Amino acid sequence: MDPVIVVGAGPVGLTLSLALAAQGVPSVLLDEGPGTEEVRLARTVVLREDTADLVERLGAAHLAKDGLRWSGWRSMRRKQLVRDVPLGAGPDASHDTGDSGDVRDFGDAGAAGAAGDQGVPSLPAPLHIPQHALASALRAAVAAAPLVKLVPLSRIATLEQDQDGVTVHTKGPGTTWWRGSYLVGCDGARSTVRKLLDIRFPGRTAVERHAVAALRAELPWPGEAVLHRQPPWRGGGAEVGARPLPDGVWRLDWLLPPRGELVTPEALIARIRDTLAGWCGETPPYELLDTGVHTLHHRLARRWRVQRAFLAGDAAHLLGALGTQGLDEGIRDAENLAWKLAHAWHHRGGDLLLDSYQAERRAAVAARLRAADQSLPILRGGGGLRTLVPGTVRGHDTLLADGHLGRGALGAPPSYSHSPLAPPHAEAHTTVGTPPGAPVADVRVTAPDGTAVRLRERLGQGHPLVILVAPGTGVWDRRHWLTAGIMPRLVEAVEALPSPAELLVTESYPGASAHTVLLVRPDGHLVAAFAGVRPAELFAAARAALGGAPGAGDGESGERGDDERGAARALGPRERVHADRSARIN
Repeated sequence: MDPVIVVGAGPVGLTLSLALAAQGVPSVLLDEGPGTEEVRLARTVVLREDTADLVERLGAAHLAKDGLRWSGWRSMRRKQLVRDVPLGAGPDASHDTGDSGDVRDFGDAGAAGAAGDQGVPSLPAPLHIPQHALASALRAAVAAAPLVKLVPLSRIATLEQDQDGVTVHTKGPGTTWWRGSYLVGCDGARSTVRKLLDIRFPGRTAVERHAVAALRAELPWPGEAVLHRQPPWRGGGAEVGARPLPDGVWRLDWLLPPRGELVTPEALIARIRDTLAGWCGETPPYELLDTGVHTLHHRLARRWRVQRAFLAGDAAHLLGALGTQGLDEGIRDAENLAWKLAHAWHHRGGDLLLDSYQAERRAAVAARLRAADQSLPILRGGGGLRTLVPGTVRGHDTLLADGHLGRGALGAPPSYSHSPLAPPHAEAHTTVGTPPGAPVADVRVTAPDGTAVRLRERLGQGHPLVILVAPGTGVWDRRHWLTAGIMPRLVEAVEALPSPAELLVTESYPGASAHTVLLVRPDGHLVAAFAGVRPAELFAAARAALGGAPGAGDGESGERGDDERGAARALGPRERVHADRSARIN
């Protein structure tokens, strides 16, 4: 079968090609540029913990060296500290200070993933990294991936589709025709693919403008991100933020008025000096490294799929106001689409599965954009919706913190509870700490061969996961555990699933009792949880999660044939699991 054509070699296109390669799918990555990255320290990205883990699993090395995981989040208003939130530092990681009697921490704010009293850290630190460093790390991983062919200086000119594939014509040093099974446009806000597919891209222009500077200096909060609203010094503007990078480098952002105000070099230097003096008492020595003006737009493509062609990243959506992270959403696009394309590529088919990409991801981004658009009048304007929010500084601070810290409607990881892949509710379903459709908790799991890893390390390999909650796993004798208790029945149920799946065991899972069985999609979202081993219900849920498909059907569509099933039944439970694992590896 022909490779997948990925148009655009930015971080989203690079991530998608690597994710496809991890699932055995070749791709041609068409790069309009020369294959190098411009060094811009004022152009940085913030990745949530799970998306940072994803790109690291795909081979992007040295992110810890080039980027920084924040140790805390600090928000201030005028001269007062409003909130100080340690990140990645324990279960109850936030407290408030200030003059309001309405003292609320993040847990009281009602945002998803709030710090609670379950003893689980709930505010993981995001990764802040220059975009060129992230792209360079991904390019190095692509260079080492034999299933990815990177073609520089290739600008797409035409695109044609038929029932078997996609043909594109590129211009560059030479004219070339490419044939692919599918095509994904990851070619940015001015996407040529989107224009060739005649897809509208409505939205709002210049939602926010920021003056940006990258500089090296000593600030009072090493390792912490800072958001200062209505700073009390001259020229402070409405809001200024500081986000740390390694080696004492900071990115500073000043919110600009929507119109007017030309940012001259002299005006920017004055902003820098006044801001550093306001924070440090006097302007400390600093080294200015890079500057710029960052204009944020909100746009959403009408369609994300046309036959065999798809859009992802900035080609499909633009967002970024109030701390929302456009590139983080683009990487989520790549993760969501990769396993679905891989299943369709290997098993030929799966229209419902491929349609679910638009249904899930477009709905998630649309909800994020709606939340930002509804919050903007509250936070940036007077009157209107602002009057509906009890006049609390903390309430407004919570809205801003949500976007920056990955919480609530502005920032929490997406849940696909209304996905077309969600199985209908069954009596055998049970409730755990993760709602169906939401990302699973990153618990420690054990594979049948005795390997103990974090659950995230088993994601992105193209197959569902079945996880048994079994307290005491750590002390089991692994020579016997696959033949003990309910394990033989569960092994048989997993072997009978419509697609190969990996069986894992965990000591505990939030909100789950012993012998709960979890079915997890390849991208880490919970399909369903069952009270005990329920083979028929497990099969039905797995079938639904694969698009109800022939995917899990006969012949070429992906179901294992009668000979393979017969051979599996002839093996003992332990041998069946190892045979299945060997088949997946080979």
